[in-house]
Amino acid sequence: MTPIVKAILDKYESDNSATKANIARILMQGKLGGTGKLIILPVDQGFEHGPARSFAINPAGYDPHYHYQLAIDAGLSAFAAPLGMIEAGATTFAGQVPTILKVNSSNSWAQGANQAITGSVEDAVRLGCAAIGFTIYPGSDDLFDMIGQIREMSAEAKTLGIATVIWSYPRGGMLPKSGELALDVGAYAAHMAALLGAHIIKVKLPSDHIEQAEAKPMYEGTDWSKQSDRVKHVVQASFAGRRIVVFSGGAAKGADAVYQDARDIRDGGGNGSIIGRNTFQRPRDEALAMLDKLVRIYKNEE
Repeated sequence: MTPIVKAILDKYESDNSATKANIARILMQGKLGGTGKLIILPVDQGFEHGPARSFAINPAGYDPHYHYQLAIDAGLSAFAAPLGMIEAGATTFAGQVPTILKVNSSNSWAQGANQAITGSVEDAVRLGCAAIGFTIYPGSDDLFDMIGQIREMSAEAKTLGIATVIWSYPRGGMLPKSGELALDVGAYAAHMAALLGAHIIKVKLPSDHIEQAEAKPMYEGTDWSKQSDRVKHVVQASFAGRRIVVFSGGAAKGADAVYQDARDIRDGGGNGSIIGRNTFQRPRDEALAMLDKLVRIYKNEE
């Protein structure tokens, strides 16, 4: 274990040795192992958007083994996916890459903003996962049910020595679409995940828009045009950097935009990227080249 990783683990003061060991598994894995930076491959888009929208552009992605192998060959920190996908490669790839079991999911047909429980802590233990992953929708009318669910699941996971990752994506309720990526809303979402006991917080990169009228005076007088400064604020909202914060890659975009996002995350003090469609929807060679460049960016080599 490196001094950087030990310093991160020391910030998780209530956790048992097994939970810290699983956080360390992720932090010490792959090409960024020991640096305090992470790149995680999440493949839950089949649930959220459907298989054709997710994998038809690169048909190899229909096979769960493809994603496991991509994460391993790229030297990534972890692979996150729903139950069936983790089960499909659990034996073949056991011990080769830390896995995160996504335990709730939704789909693009549902009205409202909610997710169904699709996996359990018991499943995560059975499959040797390092963590569970859970999405909350701050703003949704169903948020409070989701909070109750993750409270119970996270408590069970921590008792059994498994880490908790919370996807915190504001949407629904009285929050307009224009506010979902607002800086004040994104910082609030990250803070909420920290308050719920997340070890790793996953949020979207925020815009410079301020949505809440009550919050606007707090943000006036500061130039929020630099994305790295907005990342720094989200990290500040996550217990002043006492929690690991990673940022999602979002919808498919050009390579240059992906690289600039990583530089801004790095320069703003974020811990890294959790990037799915922008890698697995590209041909394998292109995905590996992109991920290798992202590693170099997080190592301050580019």
